[in-house]
Amino acid sequence: MSAFDKIKLGLEEAIAYEKGELPAKVTKLSITPVEKYKADDIKRIRNSTGLTQRSFAEYMGVSIKTVEAWESGRNHPEGSACRLLSLTKADPLFPQKAGIVVR
Repeated sequence: MSAFDKIKLGLEEAIAYEKGELPAKVTKLSITPVEKYKADDIKRIRNSTGLTQRSFAEYMGVSIKTVEAWESGRNHPEGSACRLLSLTKADPLFPQKAGIVVR
């Protein structure tokens, strides 16, 4: 199907939907809840990458004091930091594969 045909089909579907002749297409997404991490989990994840606290902090986009606080249990990561920890936990080579850490 050519680009023109795809555009034409899309416009025809939009017109049919607007006239009530075609139901709307619905895509349902399921988002995995953000995992919470304890101090020993974070240290284990960091150690699995082979990174120092300083390098891990740079990788995570936080200060070394933040990583120290996470690993001592004084503070806990939230939001996007937890998502990045999840990716790293699933694949300790993620920092290199993503091109964030270059060895």
